Amino acid sequence: MPEQEITLISHKLCPFVQRARIVLDEKRIPHQIRFIDLSNKPDWFIRLSPLGKVPVLLVDGRRLFESAPIAEYLDETTPGSMHPADPFDKAEHRAWIEYASNTLGLISSFYSAPDTASLDRAVDGLHNRFVTLNQRLSSGPYFNGAGFSLVDAAFAPVFRYFDVIDDYIDLGLDDMERLRLWRSALARRPSLRHAVVSDYYERLRRFFLNRDTAFARMITTTDAA
Repeated sequence: MPEQEITLISHKLCPFVQRARIVLDEKRIPHQIRFIDLSNKPDWFIRLSPLGKVPVLLVDGRRLFESAPIAEYLDETTPGSMHPADPFDKAEHRAWIEYASNTLGLISSFYSAPDTASLDRAVDGLHNRFVTLNQRLSSGPYFNGAGFSLVDAAFAPVFRYFDVIDDYIDLGLDDMERLRLWRSALARRPSLRHAVVSDYYERLRRFFLNRDTAFARMITTTDAA
């Protein structure tokens, strides 16, 4: 793996890119990062990415797209594994990674909600989603116990959103003990801190504000008060 030339095509706010960056860091894989502006995609990127999305991983000029297969590839081609050995447990972990992706979709519905009623529905949906997740968690500190897994890498960007959202609305995450402890353990892990740019949180807050949405209006009202 170290002799290969690896480049991660990235965006400074994309949660799916963060998954790949976490695995790269966890597996100590030498790589380069190339940021693009998704609102003004360069022609070379449009030709490179079949879905027009990040992340894209370049390995000696060959491309991989979509965060889940990228993370799997990085894990499988380096020593050790961030997946369980048992086939059923591994499949279950993959299912929870999909659950994380779907939760990111719900978060998008939350911050894109045009009115208070839509925002309230999104809040209820997210709360229920986390209740289900909390019931599945082990005693920690990570998703399935002591070992950091690809599921942890998938959920870390989910929780990172709430480092900003929690300032304005309470989804009750701190009331779910196992989830609260898991979130805290993830926040302390170096690979998760390294997965974002230094001004990520201010960028995320501006991203929320620069939209005509109920949540943007909530931020403005709360900050003014």
